[in-house]
Amino acid sequence: MAGGFFDDLAFEAGLAARAIGDAAGNLIEPKIRLGVTGLSRAGKTVFITALVHALTAGGRFPVLTAMAEGRVAGAELAPQPDDQVPRFAYEAHLDAFLGADRHWPHSTRAIAELRLVIDYESKSGWRRGPKRLTLDLVDYPGEWLLDLPLLKQDYATWSRHTLAACRTPQRLKHATAFLQAAEAGAAGKADEIEAQRIAELFRQSLVAMRDDPTIIARLAPGHFLMQGEREGAPALTFAPLPVSGEIKSGTLAAMMARRYDAYRDHVVKPFFRDHFARLDRQIVLVDVLYALNAGPDAVADLRIALDDILGAFRTGADSFWTDWFRPKIDRVLFAATKADHLNSVSHDRLEAILRLIVERSMRRIGDSGARIDVIALASVRATREADVRDGSTVLPAIAGVPLKGEVIGDVVFDGIREAVIFPGDLPAKPELAIDSGFPKGSMQFVRFRPPLIEAQDRGFPLPHIRLDRALEFLIGDQLP
Repeated sequence: MAGGFFDDLAFEAGLAARAIGDAAGNLIEPKIRLGVTGLSRAGKTVFITALVHALTAGGRFPVLTAMAEGRVAGAELAPQPDDQVPRFAYEAHLDAFLGADRHWPHSTRAIAELRLVIDYESKSGWRRGPKRLTLDLVDYPGEWLLDLPLLKQDYATWSRHTLAACRTPQRLKHATAFLQAAEAGAAGKADEIEAQRIAELFRQSLVAMRDDPTIIARLAPGHFLMQGEREGAPALTFAPLPVSGEIKSGTLAAMMARRYDAYRDHVVKPFFRDHFARLDRQIVLVDVLYALNAGPDAVADLRIALDDILGAFRTGADSFWTDWFRPKIDRVLFAATKADHLNSVSHDRLEAILRLIVERSMRRIGDSGARIDVIALASVRATREADVRDGSTVLPAIAGVPLKGEVIGDVVFDGIREAVIFPGDLPAKPELAIDSGFPKGSMQFVRFRPPLIEAQDRGFPLPHIRLDRALEFLIGDQLP
């Protein structure tokens, strides 16, 4: 982590102090803090909404052992755990699924939490009898994940990496004006107006990259895309400059470096300390299909971004030491979302592709002693299985209502009528999907409307694919 020895020591001491407080609370009532992580469009909001609805509604969850055995007496929402953190808008998001217009909830724009209390019957030895588990769910914008690697980079290192990324073919068309300004201003004197001008050009390039469907992983700082109450503050008015050697005092580069340090110390570190470093379990949601559809460069982009982000995770086996002094994530689940966009015959292949994408991170996390798994998941299933005939051949397809404006070939969907679609076959060898991409037109991925839930079915879990398997891995051991 960048910064002096004593800065790091103080930061670690703060983490330890917070860990002691959390561990003491767990002695009174067991608690799991589950982080729901993923880059934009991965489905974090949908996952949390579906998870909470499933546990509070009850119903059949065959892979979640405690529920399958009838030992879960019920689950209910509890008051907000942190007074300074907004509550996850569960009811509003659920209404989005169940309302007459059936739309997907809005993406995460700020950190939010939700507390769920699960009452269950333990069958485990001396713990036998009625028990209670508190599950705290932590949701935050995917863009903020991109900031975590900054904790290990000084300004010069970050500038070098960011400028190199801006010059790649995918991003250069969006960053040309900024790069020209950065090159011209690198040796200039500190000047507030010039700093604002270059920082705004940098922010505009980030916005353009975010809106480009061929660019999966955006560049840090993530808060530049969601400035909120910090808009205009010096800590959000900086940009990378081409610097080498020692940065001279009084230069524009020195001003930018100072503001970069302020951003890292007053925006990124508090997020890491107060939220991210307190997590016990983590699910990492990845929109693999979107990346595959965008091509090999996008998949490579995704792989690098995930590897950088996951390098900030503190993982390891659970122990007395980590509970009380150095909190660690002891289980990490990688989930390829939107599995309902494929027929189930391709789900194993989707899992294999994700496993290859996060191979390096999985190896590092596994070496730390934490448990890891990979699944193909649909938190809310928007399609059903179907078959289509191509001559004498029967193809495994899906049926659902595509969103209005979605296109396949010459067909533009109206958002009302159901369509049966053969999305294509993922290759049996995951390396082919990652290294070569798909031949143009071989895969057909469209977005679907949420499923129609009849009134009599609203008290049951929303249709899903492997949500119960995800829960069994993430919290099943805490419901013995």
